[in-house]
Amino acid sequence: MAAMLLVLTTAAGSASGAERIVGNWHTPSGHVARIEACGAAFCIFATAPQFKDKQIGRMTESGDGYAGEITDPETDRTYAGTATVNGSSLKLTGCALKIFCRSQTWTKL
Repeated sequence: MAAMLLVLTTAAGSASGAERIVGNWHTPSGHVARIEACGAAFCIFATAPQFKDKQIGRMTESGDGYAGEITDPETDRTYAGTATVNGSSLKLTGCALKIFCRSQTWTKL
């Protein structure tokens, strides 16, 4: 699951009050992930050479944040996920079985 978070772009403001998630994000592992609007949702793409442009997540607005699914590109396992943007920080949490959860904070480029 750590690799899933290794790899998690600007849409119009939302009525729900969630901060903008669209953009390029620097992950703790040193990689960059791209998030862009895709229909009514937001798609997350890996940009590391071995996963170039592989979609690894899809989120929709949920209150003051986002909720959806995140996939570990190394194992292709999918987890329930949430994301919250606070300025230039994006906190991502992925959970398996709703009890095994991990979080990472990404920085906007």
